[in-house]
Amino acid sequence: MAISDVKEYAHLSAEDVEAIGEELDAIRQEVVDSLGEADRKYVQDTIRLQRGLVAGARVVLLFSGYRPAWLVGTAMLGAGKIIENMELGHNVMHGQWDWMNDPVIHSTTWEWDIVGTSEHWKATHNHHHHTYTNIIGMDDDVGYGVVRVTRDQPWNPAYSLNIVWNTILAFAFQWGVGVQHLEIAPGTINSSGRAEQKRRIGQFLRKARRQVGKDYVWFPLLSGPNWKSTMSANATANVIRNLWSNAVIFCGHFPDGADKFTLEDLSEETQAQWYLRQMLGSANFTGSQLTHFMSGNLSYQIEHHLFPTVPSNRYGEISEKVQDVCRRWDLPYTTGPLYKQYWQSWRTIAKLSLPNRFLKATADDAPETRSERMFEGEPRTYNDHEGPRSGLVTALKHRTDPNQLRRLTRTV
Repeated sequence: MAISDVKEYAHLSAEDVEAIGEELDAIRQEVVDSLGEADRKYVQDTIRLQRGLVAGARVVLLFSGYRPAWLVGTAMLGAGKIIENMELGHNVMHGQWDWMNDPVIHSTTWEWDIVGTSEHWKATHNHHHHTYTNIIGMDDDVGYGVVRVTRDQPWNPAYSLNIVWNTILAFAFQWGVGVQHLEIAPGTINSSGRAEQKRRIGQFLRKARRQVGKDYVWFPLLSGPNWKSTMSANATANVIRNLWSNAVIFCGHFPDGADKFTLEDLSEETQAQWYLRQMLGSANFTGSQLTHFMSGNLSYQIEHHLFPTVPSNRYGEISEKVQDVCRRWDLPYTTGPLYKQYWQSWRTIAKLSLPNRFLKATADDAPETRSERMFEGEPRTYNDHEGPRSGLVTALKHRTDPNQLRRLTRTV
């Protein structure tokens, strides 16, 4: 079952947790105090690049009847949509650039290039997901209402199609994100009431109508006789963006080692305990600088969950400091190549299409869902730890073979 006592699971005392919180507060403050012109130039250059790619793609696609123009235009448009979605829309709407006081690059004014509205996304993502990260029954991102990703979600026959639902979700990810706040998916948390739900549905339909009109009516019409090929290019670019966004998000939340939690400790959770939950509930993936950029730096999902309002271009440098914290407190820092993290997510989704009685690992010691109960009857500290103290990494080592430990975590 999911973790109900985070500090007990992490093999830390309450004083240890607060000390870690103070270290992370200091890391955040150091970065915030150093924000300046280089960061401003970064986001402005990113906007210019994204708009240049999209504008160039629209021009090239005027000649989309020629296959080379279709390929080049589609690639440029797909890249522009990914950058707008990941490095701009997601991060701007988190308030990462509000410190600039630029009305164009501000969380209150940015509207992104997908069918869902920014207002809805900020409610489901900024508030619910980042406040209640991976808490069963509070965070709709745990399966998006259609996919079973933890044993704490009771199995029903619909989950036997887990792979099918997730495939559909991946190809149509912008629509999944768009309807999330409408509370219409079978497994989502319905709490708004009928009147509010009706208002949200109206907002979504108006935004979706504009988006569909832009991609599948107005820009194709500009291509004249090439309208069909331009329409197919726009559809392909949207699918490219959807698949990449889905992969990035799932790699950050559902590979082995990204833990799930219960509501039990939430009522008295301190800032330091919240930090610890974010560290244990998130996962990174490794890659090139281009990979980090095209993922909106959500390849550093741990750092993003610790500091969601800190500009994403700083996550790389923050990562080194967070890893040092993890090493000294013997905590997992879950990371790995993108392909491996994504494969683990899909493997979990496939496995959890089955009822629990067909699953091999126990509910408290499965790769995708662990619990403090897995350590019952075992010591809190060990004598063979590698870092300055004994903690969760050492405790896990006593329950797994060394190769599995290296797959689950990396500490530096």
